[in-house]
Amino acid sequence: MTKTAHDFAKASAKALGDRQSRAILHKAIGHIRVLRQRSVNAMPDFPERQARAVAVRDKTLAKLPELLETLEASVTAAGGRVHYAETAETAATLVAGILSERGAKLVVKGKSMVSEEMGLNEVLEAVGIEAVETDLGEYIIQLAGQRPSHILAPALHVSKEQVSDLFARKFGRTSTDIPEMTRIARDSLRQKFLAADAGITGCNIAIAETGTVTVLENEGNIRLSGSCPPIHIALMTLEKVVETLADAAVVLDILPPAATGQTLPVHLSFFTGARREGERDGPKEMHLVILDNGRSDILADPKLRSILRCIRCGACLNVCPVYQSVGGHAYGTVYPGPMGSVISPLLNDNPGDPRQPFACTHCAACSEACPAGIDHPALLQELRRRVSETETDLPVAAFSLLARHPLLFGGAAAVGRLLDPKLREVAAVAPDAPVGRFLRCREFPGLARPFSRRFKALARRLKRLQGGRA
Repeated sequence: MTKTAHDFAKASAKALGDRQSRAILHKAIGHIRVLRQRSVNAMPDFPERQARAVAVRDKTLAKLPELLETLEASVTAAGGRVHYAETAETAATLVAGILSERGAKLVVKGKSMVSEEMGLNEVLEAVGIEAVETDLGEYIIQLAGQRPSHILAPALHVSKEQVSDLFARKFGRTSTDIPEMTRIARDSLRQKFLAADAGITGCNIAIAETGTVTVLENEGNIRLSGSCPPIHIALMTLEKVVETLADAAVVLDILPPAATGQTLPVHLSFFTGARREGERDGPKEMHLVILDNGRSDILADPKLRSILRCIRCGACLNVCPVYQSVGGHAYGTVYPGPMGSVISPLLNDNPGDPRQPFACTHCAACSEACPAGIDHPALLQELRRRVSETETDLPVAAFSLLARHPLLFGGAAAVGRLLDPKLREVAAVAPDAPVGRFLRCREFPGLARPFSRRFKALARRLKRLQGGRA
């Protein structure tokens, strides 16, 4: 992914001014939260299910290197190939190489945040390979030239009227009827599935003992992407593995209710290797690309490793007041919200604002909603501490210097008292300067004379008062 400077504060201010997008976001998230709560309420034993999922994730992280070796052996035994990539750039180049060597020109893609992390579409386009997103939300975003705003619902910020206008421009067909708009997209995508040289999917869970890639979805596009084309490339980050099918069942039991409020998704696909002799369908080649991108370092960090429990359900985004106010694009990273604010600064290929962890109210709604038991506020607090230790804060450094030198402090205070009456005028001339922003919504108290300067006058006054009483 191309690294670019990003200012979360400025992007947030811009997002807060977009009332239409905020209204769409609030409505959509409100609907998701109602569905999730209804699903959780229907499971009296939800806390017990959650505890089992946390135990599985912790067991996985404790023996992750061993499980990855087992996964590689199982995938290879099933006729697939495993590729490891240390960085997102390396992973994207690796995928592009596999496809280019086989002369692929058209690729269909199931929804995958890992491919977003890799910046895969841009890399494939650069080598002449067309990559078509087949998830409806991702397809809308791709046609609009935007990036996803939510890890589960990428087009969450787009209204149906905006989608209708987009389809009218791209396909010459106009409708605001949701089933009809879905039909328009399906008519376009169906031909892509049949003509594709390769399919790329993500991976919700990889099962080490069988070499199986497990994917949940509601549309069926991932199953088509992984089974119709002759080549299937599955993308995963290294922590997505579990040891056994039973472990996978524990995580799958809690993922749909936490993510979309469903007991089960419409489609649950298990991809195990390439087409075997005598089988009539499935890919002739299967490749599994495992991305690290800084996660090995996170695994080795006892204070932060719990973020690797994350099952990408999006529950923390849906309850976060910051995310609900500014949306996903303001973060400037692939992963927004509480989970993104923790993991994004730790990834090797990260274009986000390093001070993003400070955008947290510490309301703890995210940790309450997280099915993997992640304490996001505690992790964000740890990241804040590390940022504060490594960054040079000019105001703090300046105050520290003045506090150590009384003469300098006194001189600065004298200058401050001279400027004090003029601060409002300065703020009016430069409203975006630090002083202007501070005074926009605050009353700045006047600078009084220091006690060391007032002592003699106070002593004389006290003496006069005492003399008067005598």
